[in-house]
Amino acid sequence: MNDAIALEPLPPELILQPLAWLSAEHQRCRRVCGLISQIAVSRQVLHDEMVQVLAFLRSDLPLHLADEDEGLFPVLRLRCDPEDELGRVIKALAAGHGRDVAAIAEIARLLDEAVRLKRPIADPAAQSLLQDFAVRLCDQMALENAVVLPIARRRLDQDDLAHLSQTMARRRGIDG
Repeated sequence: MNDAIALEPLPPELILQPLAWLSAEHQRCRRVCGLISQIAVSRQVLHDEMVQVLAFLRSDLPLHLADEDEGLFPVLRLRCDPEDELGRVIKALAAGHGRDVAAIAEIARLLDEAVRLKRPIADPAAQSLLQDFAVRLCDQMALENAVVLPIARRRLDQDDLAHLSQTMARRRGIDG
């Protein structure tokens, strides 16, 4: 499968550059969104893709959401100037993350069942759930790449970045 390489874990040393790590995770998320969309419309069992998406949803995505909700967003709230107008964006992204957490459990259940039964996702409501999730997650990644990360690069200092890197590494059990 061509996308398998894109879903390999990020190099652990990249965590020393937390904004680059988050950007690379956004790329991985976009790949996963593509896989989710493929799974949703396929009439064939895309077993390997389903297994990769399940692994990502259960491990990588929750860590990424925590990196932002518990690390990046709080420090940005402290460092941003009012003219950055980032408060509304962060609030909307955090709300989206809350919806994502709820959707992840249901999507994982659907994918588990499809893998176990060796069947494609055939129910229109389930297909719609997967498609909607993929679109919403891609939209969030685009907003974060276009707005949040550029402002973070301007506003966060070396101490902020070092702390963010340490908490992200700790969350993953990476020595750093």
